[in-house]
Amino acid sequence: MLILSHCGFSFLEDLKLELHRRQLRCFVLSSLPLPEHVPARLQQIESWADRLYVGDAHQLRSDEVTQTLQRLHEAGEQVTCCISVWEGYRHLMAQANLSLGTYDIAPEQALALRNKLAVRNQLAAAGLSHVQAHALSAPVLQALQLDGRHYFIKPIHGIASYAAFPMHPDTRWDTLEALREASASDTVYASAFNEGLEFMAEDYIPGKEFSFETLLLDGQVHVVAIHEKYEVTETAETVLEDSCTTPPASLDQAQIAAGLAWLNQVLGCLALKWGCYHIEARFTDEHWDLIEVNPRVGGSLISHSVEAVADGHSMLSLWLDLLFASQDDGPLREAFAHRLDRLGWHADGTTAQTTATFFRVYFAKPGTLRCVELATAAPAPSVTHILLKAGDVIPAHAREVFLGQLLWTFPRTEHPAELKRLSRISADALDIQYETEGF
Repeated sequence: MLILSHCGFSFLEDLKLELHRRQLRCFVLSSLPLPEHVPARLQQIESWADRLYVGDAHQLRSDEVTQTLQRLHEAGEQVTCCISVWEGYRHLMAQANLSLGTYDIAPEQALALRNKLAVRNQLAAAGLSHVQAHALSAPVLQALQLDGRHYFIKPIHGIASYAAFPMHPDTRWDTLEALREASASDTVYASAFNEGLEFMAEDYIPGKEFSFETLLLDGQVHVVAIHEKYEVTETAETVLEDSCTTPPASLDQAQIAAGLAWLNQVLGCLALKWGCYHIEARFTDEHWDLIEVNPRVGGSLISHSVEAVADGHSMLSLWLDLLFASQDDGPLREAFAHRLDRLGWHADGTTAQTTATFFRVYFAKPGTLRCVELATAAPAPSVTHILLKAGDVIPAHAREVFLGQLLWTFPRTEHPAELKRLSRISADALDIQYETEGF
């Protein structure tokens, strides 16, 4: 399998473990890592990858993917399929799979899904979204601020919650221009902004936010998990997703069933038949509406959370299984479809899952870290990821900077009480101290 890596990362170690478990050879094509990670990160990858290729810039190009596949073929390697967890390379993954004869979305579909303005208006025209969206300019911003409605601003082509925030009466076009200029120098995220950061505004969608962890197999929709964004913080320039839980805590069976039916209609409207999706939506207490469709696994600990509730099958593992099953028109594909039916949610809003999860993400503030360590007083998490260390300097960004993340599992029967307890206790589960704060 060929992995497309962004700047030397993008779930590489997780993918390595999954491929080695399947006794498959692992080829990596990475864009050039950031200067502070050269040469150490490339040496790390080279120590376990069967072949490593590195692009000449911080963003991979289509021709580099084509050339790498050709070099592998000339070296006698048999590449089965391609995967990339980095959303900015999803169309390149689709391009590679098309050339390899593996079922996937078309490269054009991958690019179209990333245009949030077009997706919104397509669904609205089909009656599947109650929201209107507008490409922003200085005059449009001024006109929307005068009409008295509540709007949300976000990039037309974006990633995570970068530069996504509610519009306020004092939101200035100069602020958006400053974000646009800052995005051009954000080496890691720049590849996700198409030809540069452009903004849209859409009607604000009230209600709780959820995500459907979804696999599409020959047009069949399989929702493996439904996460509720339990705590969300809206700041002046972004939205931070502080904690998530599955199963959803504030939905009843009928509301989940309605969400699943709506989701099927959305995916049908978008003509999607294959792939792995992290689909974010809100329930307004009256109807479901889309936040965005991400053609990849969810970030943070979504994949690990799925592993906890789906009999040890992470979302990343299931995506790999989907790619391999798609190459078989017979028993392998049928068996995988049955497995997904057993693991996931049913049309009536029920599931056989008996485990619940709660995970919290910890975000860094601008400054210099003195220490980051697990607090002994908190209940031991099932998964611990501490991503930064003492001495790391965190610059000011218009995006979240992940410091760490912790996940707890517990019986589903204990969900309401345990959820409240973990929400309270987990806030201080990491001891985080700074030498200096802010710049």
